[in-house]
Amino acid sequence: MTESDAFDLIQLAFWVIVKGSGPAVGTAMFVGIIVALIQALTQIQEMTLTFVPKILAILVVLTLSAPFIGEQMLAFTQNVYSRIEKGF
Repeated sequence: MTESDAFDLIQLAFWVIVKGSGPAVGTAMFVGIIVALIQALTQIQEMTLTFVPKILAILVVLTLSAPFIGEQMLAFTQNVYSRIEKGF
């Protein structure tokens, strides 16, 4: 295994992490902005109001995007195993 192979695997791993966490992080940001806007407009400053909608939205998005995340992880794992099999 050369240094470029290791960097290639690290780069692929980072992309899998970004693509896998993207739906949840994007949803949390979107719901957070909406809740913050509602709080600013109504001047309700309840701390639990920010967490409950985010948690529910993230759970829904993770449930819907679980096949996509699993597919990304499977493709990465197969790539790593094929490189091991070939001897890099």
